[in-house]
This record gives sequence, structure tokens and C-alpha cells, in this order.
Amino acid sequence: MMRSWAVFDSPVQNALHTIKYRRNIGLADAIAANMMQFAQQLNWNVDMLIPIPLGKARLKERGYNQVALVAKPLAYELGISYAPNGARKVRETRSQVGLTAVERRENVRAAYQADPSAVKRKSVLLMDDVATTGSTISACAEALLSAGAAEVYALTIARALSHHDLNRV
Repeated sequence: MMRSWAVFDSPVQNALHTIKYRRNIGLADAIAANMMQFAQQLNWNVDMLIPIPLGKARLKERGYNQVALVAKPLAYELGISYAPNGARKVRETRSQVGLTAVERRENVRAAYQADPSAVKRKSVLLMDDVATTGSTISACAEALLSAGAAEVYALTIARALSHHDLNRV
């Protein structure tokens, strides 16, 4: 099950881009604080929160995982374990921006691996910044389930919708 807190449009889109590309990491705490009530109302019985991991090259380039900056205070406020090492990216992938749904799935296929000692028999909340096709979350969730996770729920900060869908939100 996946839920998104907001639509990927202004001002959320601007805030996420500011965190990701302009190093304004303080905005992450504000997003986490604003997501808290939504996350609590989901009423998911989860043991831990794992942010989608970045590859080593991207982490070195950026210096931080923007999803982790929101996930850590959110986990703390939800009273669940924060487990950034519960999953790792084992294969570098190219940016998903501009890829088709098929290309996105192929790009992230087998790109993640989970730590069985951390996730076995656990209910995991997997978190990402933006869901477009769900390919990244699906690939990481598959790794978590293969490592023995009992359940995987997914929460994203935002959901990208095609413009004609915005009228139905």
C-alpha cells in the first residue's frame, strides 16, 4: 500500500527541489512536521521507517539523502525505529527524470538489497520523495520482502500526476 502526502506541484515541488538541488536542508524538518498528522492518520502498524537509499555516487555528489532528512524526524515523531541501513542501493542507476514507465522499471530493477537481520519479520514503512510510476518503491519493496520483511507500506512526500489529472484531485 502506498500513500502520498501531497501532489507534486507548487509549493511542494519547489520545496523538494530546494532541498535536493539547492542544499536547503532545513526545509526537510518543516516538511516532516507538516506530514506528521497525515502519517499518523494512516494508522499503519509499522516497526521501522527506511528511506529509499541513494547510490554511493549520488550520495557523494549531493552529500546527503534528501528523503532521509524528512524520514528521520518523521520516524521519531511516529515513535518507530529509523533504519537508514535497512536497505541499500547495490547498483548505480541513472536519474528517473524523463524516463518512460518501462524505462523506469528497468532502470531500478535489482538495484536494491535489504538487510535480513534488520527487516526479517518486521513491518516496514518505506519512504521516498516523489512517486511517479512507483518503480523505485516497487523495486525496493521487492528487496525488503525478499529479505524477509513481513509487510511493506510506502509513503511519499508527493505524487506526480499528469496535468489533466490535477482537475480530479
